[in-house]
Amino acid sequence: MLDGVLHFFWTTGFGLYLSDTSNLWNVAMIVVGLVLIMLAVRKNYEPLLLVPIGFGMIMGNIPAGGASPQVEGTIQYLYFGVQHEIYPSLIFLGVGAMTDFSAMLSQPRLILLGAAAQIGIFATYWGALALGFLPTEAGAIGIIGGADGPTTIFITARLAPHLLPAVAVAAYGYMALVPIIQPPIVRALTTKEERLIKMPTPRTVSKAEKIAFPIVAFLTCTMIAPAATTLLGMLFFGNLLKESGVTDRLANTAKSAFIDSVTIILGLTVGAGATADRFLTPAALKIFVLGLVAFSVATAGGVIFGKIMNRLSSTPVNPIIGAAGVSAVPMAARVAMVTAQRDDPTNFLVMHAMGPNVAGVIGSAVAAGVLLSLLG
Repeated sequence: MLDGVLHFFWTTGFGLYLSDTSNLWNVAMIVVGLVLIMLAVRKNYEPLLLVPIGFGMIMGNIPAGGASPQVEGTIQYLYFGVQHEIYPSLIFLGVGAMTDFSAMLSQPRLILLGAAAQIGIFATYWGALALGFLPTEAGAIGIIGGADGPTTIFITARLAPHLLPAVAVAAYGYMALVPIIQPPIVRALTTKEERLIKMPTPRTVSKAEKIAFPIVAFLTCTMIAPAATTLLGMLFFGNLLKESGVTDRLANTAKSAFIDSVTIILGLTVGAGATADRFLTPAALKIFVLGLVAFSVATAGGVIFGKIMNRLSSTPVNPIIGAAGVSAVPMAARVAMVTAQRDDPTNFLVMHAMGPNVAGVIGSAVAAGVLLSLLG
């Protein structure tokens, strides 16, 4: 009987940790998962993403638990949607149905701020090459600078699937840390006088403009970057469902139960894929450093271009909204407003910041299409 008890013990997680010290690295990943959940619960940092990813990490790092993409079972089958870009495209459908492009359409010049923030993608691409990554790997790492999780997974699955766990967690992790990363950069690059700028009320956008925009924008963007057709098609199709006024049931489904379900599966499977042997590597450490550089450069690029635009424009532009050019919607726009209100509590920039914010979603998808065309 004692032999049976001992045999059972050595098959438990505790026994497996003791019998193979390499399993202790899985404990470190479980701790990382717990930290992500804590950030989501205590700080409210992207909880819809970090809670599934964090718990997925815990599941995937239980020794002999079988809840990782490398082991045949439920997680492996669900991970198919990550590997083959299914979940990112479906999430873009929901994002399109939730997104109001009015702030951007009322002030088309703000599109330039969304474009300027994409400098983080290409700067990080060159940085990754300098650190020894292959061009395809550098393209996957660079897209982290777009602050767009689904786009990051989409392009990494195509160009460097072996880096997917580290790249995906870095992208979503830094998205969650936008409230920490962006304000110091914004304040360092702007004067108090610039931060106090109040922008005029934007014009009202007509229904016809809202309906025409997703069609015209889709055709224009995909002619520039055909490789992004699936992502952009889902985004603008979802937006057309919202703005057409005749498909409310479809739009409501896409932006609620549908996107929530896909987000649960995506987060859980991405987290489960971050096992110790795939995540705790020198390459992963470099990716996290480059991810931070990507976000910082993207934020700085948007702010600096906002300063230039303010100097050249006939109507004032608060440079803070340039930081919202990254694709973290709507968090980056909210952070821009909170940053401005530290100097003037009556300065409500959020609707202005939404312009470059939604432009950044389109910009990151187009940048992904360009990288896929050049590197795929």
